[in-house]
Amino acid sequence: MPEPTPIPTDQLHFAMPPAHKTVEEERRHRQERLVAALRLFGRFGYEEGVSGHVTARDPEFADCFWVNPFGRPFRHVRVSDLVLANHEGKVVEGRYHVNHLASAIHSQVHAARPDVVAVVHSHSPHGRALAALGELLEPITHEACVFYEDHALHDHYTGVVVGDEEGRRVAAALGPRKAVILRNHGLLTVGSTVDAAAWWFITMERSCQVQLLAKAAGTPVRIGHQDATDTHDRLGSDLVAWINYQPLYEQIARAEPDLFE
Repeated sequence: MPEPTPIPTDQLHFAMPPAHKTVEEERRHRQERLVAALRLFGRFGYEEGVSGHVTARDPEFADCFWVNPFGRPFRHVRVSDLVLANHEGKVVEGRYHVNHLASAIHSQVHAARPDVVAVVHSHSPHGRALAALGELLEPITHEACVFYEDHALHDHYTGVVVGDEEGRRVAAALGPRKAVILRNHGLLTVGSTVDAAAWWFITMERSCQVQLLAKAAGTPVRIGHQDATDTHDRLGSDLVAWINYQPLYEQIARAEPDLFE
């Protein structure tokens, strides 16, 4: 059988991160992607009561971030519902309150990581299960390798986060990485785009699920250090995350166009 003819790279058609001409255009883009992520998280069951938040740094006011309003179901949030808050947790724009956890944790991560546009934290079931074990993700699958030596464990629990000090500890544990497991709490991911941060959370949650299943069934075979490192280097960038996320974004954008209201 003859070898298939490779497709020239200039004929591969898939979306790339857009370039924005104005601050207003970039702000709107971040808001839409934030709401789309929330809608997806609602579908995936990552919501637990009023817990969980996605934040996106404002492109003009770097010390402020857009966030989902307190008490609104993920699957009902629209762009017009979003709240703009400063790093002190005070509402700058919007008609809803802000969850104090979004201020206590997200504000400190945004402050410590000027390279980060979006921060994602929600109470997904498998992330919480792995967090309860106080374990890191192991390089046992292709997908888990994107977190190889690129996530951390915040091995500390103080109950409900109410102050900035715990947020600073979370930010310190995260360091320059893309994700941190909060012991007895759950997952937190970051990205240079909302799409990347959301994808890291989704694939991390799924990797937690696979690790728990594999360990329940037997002893997983770890991928070797060099192969895990090579896989991370090829697939662990925010651009690759952005590309992987686009089919999910297209699904939710077509199915629930009211999110743009």
